[in-house]
Amino acid sequence: MTPDIIADIALLVLKLIGVAISAYLIGSIPTGYIIVKALKGIDIREIGSGSTGATNVKRVLGTKWFFIVMILDALKGAIPVLLTAHYLNFTHFKGLSPVIAALFVIIGHCRPLFLKFKGGKSVATGIGTIIALCWPVGLIMAAVWGIITYLSKYVSLGSIIAISMAPILMNLFDQNIYYIYFAAICAIVVIILHKDNIKRLVEGKENKVRE
Repeated sequence: MTPDIIADIALLVLKLIGVAISAYLIGSIPTGYIIVKALKGIDIREIGSGSTGATNVKRVLGTKWFFIVMILDALKGAIPVLLTAHYLNFTHFKGLSPVIAALFVIIGHCRPLFLKFKGGKSVATGIGTIIALCWPVGLIMAAVWGIITYLSKYVSLGSIIAISMAPILMNLFDQNIYYIYFAAICAIVVIILHKDNIKRLVEGKENKVRE
C-alpha cells in the first residue's frame, strides 16, 4: 500500500473511533435516572427492576413520565445516528459510520459510563436508532410494540417481539447490509437484557401494565 492509502485508512479509523466515543457518551446520559432524581430525589436503580428505562420510571412517576422518558431515550438513539449519517457517511463504506454510532449509543444506554455501567434495556433507544436508519422500519416496530403491549398488558413482551422484527424488516425494505447486521445485533442485545423478563413471562409472573 502507498503512504497515501495508509494515511486514508488511518484517518478513517480515527473518525470511526471518534464516532464510537461520541455516541457512547451520548448514550450514557441517564435520562430516566436524571428525571427521577430531580423530581423525587431517589435513585431509580434502587426501585423495581433497577433499570433506568421508561418502564421502571413509570413505577415512580406514572404514565406521563413513562412516555416522556421513552421519547427522550428514542431521541438519544436517533440524534447521533442522524448526525453521523449526514456529516460522516463514507462513499466506499456507505452506512458503516451511522451503524457504528447506533451500536455505541445503545452500548452507552445499557452500560452507561456515568452510572457505573448499569442502565436501561435499550428498547426505546434501539427503536430510535432504527428510525434514524430507516424510518418505516422503526415506525412499524413502534406500532407493533404499542399493539402487543396494549393487547397483552406486558411491556416486555411488546418490546421483545418488536425488536425481534428489526432484522427481518430491514431485509424486507432492502436496506444496507450494515443496517441489517446492526438490526440483528440490536435484537440479540435487547433480548439478552430481557432474559429475566422472558423467564417471568414463561412462569406467568411478569408484571402487567396497570390500567
